[in-house]
Amino acid sequence: MAGDSTVNFNLLHRTCKLVVLLCLLHISVTVVFYVRSLDIRFAFAQNQQTRNAVTQLNPGRTTLEPEPEGPADRADEKKAPELPPQEEKAGEPEKTLEKCPETSPLLVGPLRVEFNIPVTLEQTKDENPNLQRGGRFRPKDCVALQKVAIIIPFRNRDEHLKFWLYYLHPILQRQQLDYGVYVINQGGSEIFNRAKLLNVGYAEALKEYDYDCFVFSDVDLIPMDDRNTYKCFSQPRHLSVSMDKFGFRLPYNQYFGGVSSMSKEQYLKINGFPNNYWGWGGEDDDIYNRLASSGMSISRPSGEVGKCRMIRHQRDKQNDPNPQRFDRIAHTRETMHKDGIKSLSYKVLKTEKFPLFTKITVDVGKP
Repeated sequence: MAGDSTVNFNLLHRTCKLVVLLCLLHISVTVVFYVRSLDIRFAFAQNQQTRNAVTQLNPGRTTLEPEPEGPADRADEKKAPELPPQEEKAGEPEKTLEKCPETSPLLVGPLRVEFNIPVTLEQTKDENPNLQRGGRFRPKDCVALQKVAIIIPFRNRDEHLKFWLYYLHPILQRQQLDYGVYVINQGGSEIFNRAKLLNVGYAEALKEYDYDCFVFSDVDLIPMDDRNTYKCFSQPRHLSVSMDKFGFRLPYNQYFGGVSSMSKEQYLKINGFPNNYWGWGGEDDDIYNRLASSGMSISRPSGEVGKCRMIRHQRDKQNDPNPQRFDRIAHTRETMHKDGIKSLSYKVLKTEKFPLFTKITVDVGKP
């Protein structure tokens, strides 16, 4: 009996060991297959993510292989000229740029304006590489809300013009305007006629581009804050509100001189500016009378934002005070509908396209 018990115990012991070994083998096989299945699922998920990313970047292609490049592609890359801002290639859909914001995010606020250090046209050109010929600019990252023509009446003020261009071009670009600068030069030696030159600038600028806003600026006035946007508003805008010449105060409520802006509709509503103010003074008050007679009012920036500096200078020759100005101002309502843009006559003597501005020399006649 004892021998049989020993034999049975040994058999049972070997059977248990065999069972344990089989269990261990089963567990090992199970673990191996489980790990392999994890690797397969991970690789599949990673591949799917990669495909989705490629599909989003390039619909129709679901691999990471590079796009095929043929001879035509390489030729186009070499020959295609750089497009002007916002222009599209033939056959492509219109630009998808969004409109520029109402207030540009590029503005910096108050500016330091000094005239004691000379500036050059070459220097200004180098510092404004995005300008196009004739002093034209439009933003590349958005569509400007307004197309603005800057009109400067001019004669023998080249040094002042250098400062104007040096300061204004960076300001106007930060304001995200689609703009052009037109210097309207009165040829000959007759008495200066500022208002008529402004009318000429309006007419000539529209021959080049579909402007919808016009800023009329004296060449010796520089804004001291780029938040004073050179654009048009719901009412005619007086931009040079507080000049250092007047102690940074408005000289009188009806004052509309220096720098102002009007939309095309506002300008035409008053028949433009008078053509018969020869010599200094009076035309600004005539323009104010035209606005008031047409039911419009003047809008202005705050005195702080509207600060500007004037370049000190002697009065120009052939620009003496107009002795007839007070009589003409008194009869604005009677004359405004027959004297203005509708009756404008002049002769263009020369048009010059410089890198920073367009200069149009004209014969405006004589008194």
